[in-house]
Amino acid sequence: MKYKEWLNEWLEIYVKPTKKFQTYKKYRAIANNHILKSLGEKDMEELSAGILQQFVTELFNRNLSTNTINGIFSVLKLSIKIAKNHEKVEKIHTNSIILPKTHEKQVKCFSKIEQQKIEEHIFDSPKTKLFGIVLCLYSGLRIGELLSLKWTDIDFAKECFYISKTCYDCWQNGKYVKIIDSPKTENSIRIIPIFKKLLPRLKEIRKKSKSDYVVEGKCNQGVSIRSYQYTFERLLKKLNIEHRGFHSLRHTFATRALEVGMDIKTLSDILGHSNPMITLKRYAHSLLEHKREMINRLSKISVL
Repeated sequence: MKYKEWLNEWLEIYVKPTKKFQTYKKYRAIANNHILKSLGEKDMEELSAGILQQFVTELFNRNLSTNTINGIFSVLKLSIKIAKNHEKVEKIHTNSIILPKTHEKQVKCFSKIEQQKIEEHIFDSPKTKLFGIVLCLYSGLRIGELLSLKWTDIDFAKECFYISKTCYDCWQNGKYVKIIDSPKTENSIRIIPIFKKLLPRLKEIRKKSKSDYVVEGKCNQGVSIRSYQYTFERLLKKLNIEHRGFHSLRHTFATRALEVGMDIKTLSDILGHSNPMITLKRYAHSLLEHKREMINRLSKISVL
């Protein structure tokens, strides 16, 4: 059996019905753009450790990022594992493959001065949909979580958000449409307390809102991902702030939270990470100032 035949079968029968549609699309793109060209014509039993290691080396020589290479290999490994379970191949050689070492991306966030400029502009603006940006700065919401947030997901009495879904843009019938979906992981389903200083403005927006969604748009489905990203880009340009992706708002929240002494476990829960080690690894550099402050407190007992 050719590997291309099994890969297509695996994607359509085992991935598409059981995974999120976005995951299926991602796996399909990886298969079409990277795997099938190099390994598709090989028989299943030809996928030896040597062949697979050569494939990884070819990816590396194409100057692909370490994370991209690992993502491609993860799809390859999953497909072969299921093939072994269904007796399409006798042996699995993926466990012996040496992959390039991953490096955590440098987190980019806004400075305190930049954050202040953003907040002041939004609070002075009559455009209520911009308030979603401030919500992200004080909750760490992902853009998909923000734009799928409905007023029914907010408990004003208990002063908290209930995060239970996300959204993404999908090309359908010649145009992009907004798709509401289950969250990124089970840990993404969470409750986030609302920063008290935002409550009056949030209640004010709620009274005037004609939409089910907190971030109101021109259609019943609220604002699309790409549209809101453009809104954010235009805001930064208007304020003469260096362009950063929307996800930088989430990084900014995490950085500010660590700066004021929030513990890693609490921050991890708010961000929806699967465990605190992910949070610690990603934001370790943000702890430097806090560590310095803690060490300098030793001056209280020092005889120097």
